[in-house]
Amino acid sequence: MSTATAAATAQATALSRATADFPQTALWNDSADPDELSRSIGFGAVGATCNPVIAYTAISSHLDVWKPRIAQLAAQHPIWGESQLGWRAVEELSVEAAKLLEPAFEASGGRNGRLSIQTDPRLHRDAQALADQAVRFSQLAPNIIVKIPATSVGLQAIEEATYRGVSINVTVSFTVPQAVQAAEAIERGLNRRAADGLPEKEFGSVVTIMGGRLDDWLKTVAARERLLIEPGYLDWAGVAALKRAYEIFRERGYRSRVLAAAFRNALQWSELLGGDLVVSPPFDWQLRINENDLPVESRIDVPVDPRIIETLSCKLPDFARAYEPDGMTPAEFDDFGATRTTLRQFLDADAKLDALVRDILVPAP
Repeated sequence: MSTATAAATAQATALSRATADFPQTALWNDSADPDELSRSIGFGAVGATCNPVIAYTAISSHLDVWKPRIAQLAAQHPIWGESQLGWRAVEELSVEAAKLLEPAFEASGGRNGRLSIQTDPRLHRDAQALADQAVRFSQLAPNIIVKIPATSVGLQAIEEATYRGVSINVTVSFTVPQAVQAAEAIERGLNRRAADGLPEKEFGSVVTIMGGRLDDWLKTVAARERLLIEPGYLDWAGVAALKRAYEIFRERGYRSRVLAAAFRNALQWSELLGGDLVVSPPFDWQLRINENDLPVESRIDVPVDPRIIETLSCKLPDFARAYEPDGMTPAEFDDFGATRTTLRQFLDADAKLDALVRDILVPAP
């Protein structure tokens, strides 16, 4: 190794070393905030995810930009309500962030370089409305990928939107059975396109497992049931589900990739390195990974300790439901604790965005 190469290696961050050593393990930033995304791209990020909570946070954190813009939109559209104005701000935020990812989009032929925008969670009971909104969002920029929830209704929308040419990022997904059923819905949509002679392209679709939110739910159940579980075991639940789903996706040859989101610990990055998948840490987690100079090595094929799997499966039926590919039917996805919790949080973020716009339109006296 030359002196210059050695110096460059010494200065490289954990994330930049990982993206260099394992380019198949794509790093995406879990926010559409342009400032954070620009810095994440410097670490090697080639995509970005977003959701209503993140979008609200990005807008409320930059009110110096968005307050006058929302007021301007209100003047331009005098009959629009708070929701229409708020969602237009989300769309503009997403388009701005998408421009930053265009080089990665072009370099990868559309596999990466994607900016996620989520369908309105208030439409979660209407498959047709979800699919229609997904189509409209997909036309905002060539590298947009649209989030649709892995619920019983969302699976219908995922298939239909895929058929209509939308690149999908499956969300509100925490379990192996949800990931498998969502991947199957994408396959059905792609097969329908092929049967009807519609153009083939690189959709770059991904199927998210929000591993940290699975951990959160199981910890809630364990506390409620007053269960004593070996320290640290519950931090492996989401990782175990992600590894299991990745193995199944490889075996079955799905044309979508697994995406790891909702980070709660560094295992949700380090244990997935080497896989042909996407890891999407929030920007602060990226900083922590770099600050602690975590080891960079392929871990995707290293199984989770069988004692952890056995303990969690025996003590927590919801883990077994989440880990086994046939652990739940699509009809059961809607009532899974993590699904209800997350949908409520996303709906609450919608309400907060409405309130933010309302305060701009009708300031308190």
